[in-house]
Amino acid sequence: MPSTPGTSTGRRRHRVREEALAEILRTGRRLLVEEGPAAVTLRAIAREMNMTAPGLYRYYAAHRDLIQALTSSLYDELAATLAAARDRHPASEPGRQLGAACRELRRWALEHPQEFGLLFAKPLTDADTAPGAAAHDPSWRFGGILLELMVQLWRRGSIQPPTGLDPAWTVQLEEVREHLDGEPVPLEVIYVFVSCWARLYGAVAVEVFGHLDFALTDPGPLFDHTVRDILTTLGEPSPGS
Repeated sequence: MPSTPGTSTGRRRHRVREEALAEILRTGRRLLVEEGPAAVTLRAIAREMNMTAPGLYRYYAAHRDLIQALTSSLYDELAATLAAARDRHPASEPGRQLGAACRELRRWALEHPQEFGLLFAKPLTDADTAPGAAAHDPSWRFGGILLELMVQLWRRGSIQPPTGLDPAWTVQLEEVREHLDGEPVPLEVIYVFVSCWARLYGAVAVEVFGHLDFALTDPGPLFDHTVRDILTTLGEPSPGS
């Protein structure tokens, strides 16, 4: 007689399945770190776990399903890490919270360069975060940490949005506004948010991928300057460190 989720047998099978899923993701992450994104395959994970490839298909039916799950778990980890850094400062000081979250993003990326690369360099097409992809919502949970703090700074009325932006261009930013739970943020201000994210990501990525080695042995001060400049753009002229 098949077990149901509410029975002790059903609960045990559910627990065993969850433990197996967690081990698969841990193994996939280890392969990512040790051998690079191309090494994260169902066959390689099955071999590492002493399973048959068909046995692994009971958990992930395709490579895309596996990579989406790994990508989602990394975004969730990163979101939790940034939220913890944010919450070490008072909610009444969103500038300090945002500065802390930015610095925590850099710290996590430098400590986890392969994971950062999977999320943000997109070396695998299956790691996409397009609408409809399993990793779409987790990516926005991460992005929402930074975006909500930017919105809080906007509420203070100090952001000076650019003028003369072509409406046909700014309409591309509508999807961002859809994630703001009804906040009436002008598209010109969302443009400021996106440009600040581009600068933050660029400052982190150029260091993580080693493209500042030709000039700097310690890019930390340059990153701090970038964060201060971003906060000034968002109307926070005297950010706490």
